[in-house]
Amino acid sequence: MSDRHTTDGGWVPDACTLPTAERPLRLAEWDRFFVDAVRGIDRLSARHLRFQLDGAVRVEEMARDLAARESSCCSFFTFDLSRPDPASLSLDVRVPAAHADVLDALAERARSPRTRS
Repeated sequence: MSDRHTTDGGWVPDACTLPTAERPLRLAEWDRFFVDAVRGIDRLSARHLRFQLDGAVRVEEMARDLAARESSCCSFFTFDLSRPDPASLSLDVRVPAAHADVLDALAERARSPRTRS
């Protein structure tokens, strides 16, 4: 039995506590974040993904807010935002091994033509 289901082209684990009606809105927020803020994606391991972000302060604020809200409904995510140097910003996303496929879906969504156009 799978612990995941699809939602409007998105992929959401059953462990997510975000109300079903709010999920398309959250997916749209992630899509907008991918377009507006993400400049590169590095898969560091099966359980670790790094987004290279635009270094603007507004992007940092957006990333902190989105990560905090996502963590509150999908507690298996760990988000770490860092500034390797003053002009750079990265968002590391980690999951336990049982949710590596959720990370796969997040990476795929970030790279999709729909968000990269």
